[in-house]
Amino acid sequence: MTTVNSIVHKVSRAALAMAGALVLASPLASTSAAAQSAGMEAFNLPEDIAFIIESGNPMDRRAVARVNGTVITSTDIDHRLALILAAQTVELPPEEVARLRLQVFFNLVDETIQAQEAAALEMEVTTDEVNQAYAEYAASQGRGPSEMDAYLESLGSSGRSVKRQILGELAWDRLLRRNIVPFVNVSEAEVTELWERLQATRGDTEYRLGEIFLSANANNREQVLANATQIVEQLQQGGSFVAYARQYSEASSRVTGGDLGWLFLPQLQQPQLEAAAAQMQPGQLVGPLEIPGGFSILLMIDQRQVGMPDPRDATLSLKELSLAMPQDASEAAREALAGSFIEQMQAVTSCEQADIVAESLGAATVDNPRVALRDLPPAFQQILLTLQAGQMTPPFGDLADSVRMIMVCGRQMPADTAGPSVEDLMEQLEEERINRRSQSYLRDLRTDAVIEYN
Repeated sequence: MTTVNSIVHKVSRAALAMAGALVLASPLASTSAAAQSAGMEAFNLPEDIAFIIESGNPMDRRAVARVNGTVITSTDIDHRLALILAAQTVELPPEEVARLRLQVFFNLVDETIQAQEAAALEMEVTTDEVNQAYAEYAASQGRGPSEMDAYLESLGSSGRSVKRQILGELAWDRLLRRNIVPFVNVSEAEVTELWERLQATRGDTEYRLGEIFLSANANNREQVLANATQIVEQLQQGGSFVAYARQYSEASSRVTGGDLGWLFLPQLQQPQLEAAAAQMQPGQLVGPLEIPGGFSILLMIDQRQVGMPDPRDATLSLKELSLAMPQDASEAAREALAGSFIEQMQAVTSCEQADIVAESLGAATVDNPRVALRDLPPAFQQILLTLQAGQMTPPFGDLADSVRMIMVCGRQMPADTAGPSVEDLMEQLEEERINRRSQSYLRDLRTDAVIEYN
């Protein structure tokens, strides 16, 4: 089944790094002020940007801007925005939608100048190549191109919008491979030193972190800090970290929804981030944290012990037992029935015995022989970590419906993990340097671009 989140992620198939200027603000009235302080430098925005941030008539394909002669229309913004909004788990307020429109516009400008640069250097991405990439993506989702077109149109977007993004990213990938990648060097000594540091931490905690990075300088520091704080507030209210990272982060991890993967703290190579991450628990959000070059927002996705089995990596065999409450019984009768069920189940010491007792009580049982503990909600993980085989969870459910308990029937511990290899570390260091140089390259392209606003 195709999902909106999968489209936003998988369509970014070839980008090694995509940096975008981040210009956010609070209400609509202050969005122009934000642009003045943070976006004018890169995109030469006019004083009044209402024509960008305000949605117009969907039938009016008016030109918003011309980038080196290439037109960006209000429909282009609408279609890309529709895809992003459909991926949100909560409805965004109007001022947040306005900020998204501005960011979408910036992304479209970047994609345009990337495609233009590739064409100027005789590395142009052809229509056939874009169509092939789009067809491959659609096929990976179990759809043909026509079916994918229809699905996107049902969201208020279009295949044309996704193809435009594919074009920009394929072009950028070619530019980086020719102009950046060949000139990035990481010495064996650097990698060996980092590997030795990591080996010294064997047995310590390894972290899986998500990051949203916003670049800042002396001129726009306060505005970017305010923007980062506002993103944190949106995330704390239930916003999707993956969606915000894909749209706003300026790090190369943007294409994976901000997921940095499993790493040791020394791999962050930022003392501020290392100190913050060391104090975080899974599911915790921290930031904005000021680091050289800007601000970071961190999400602790998970943790594990390296070089030794981690209890949370266990695979469990579980048995769920549930007793349906009779709908015509009084509340007192239901309480008595639930009490008897709980009392008898708490006396059970094996899953075989649980089946016998459940049958005698008319309770239903469901066997789940292979459940990854990490796939369960964090609160439930904590409960199951304390249970041995033959022990029950506390009862849960509702007297108006059913009372349930879960028994641990078995536990399989994972094999040891040795952490990242030398090759993994080499690849990570190279990607970090490519990311930094690509950001500088994109800034130069923006500076040289002629952007005319209508």
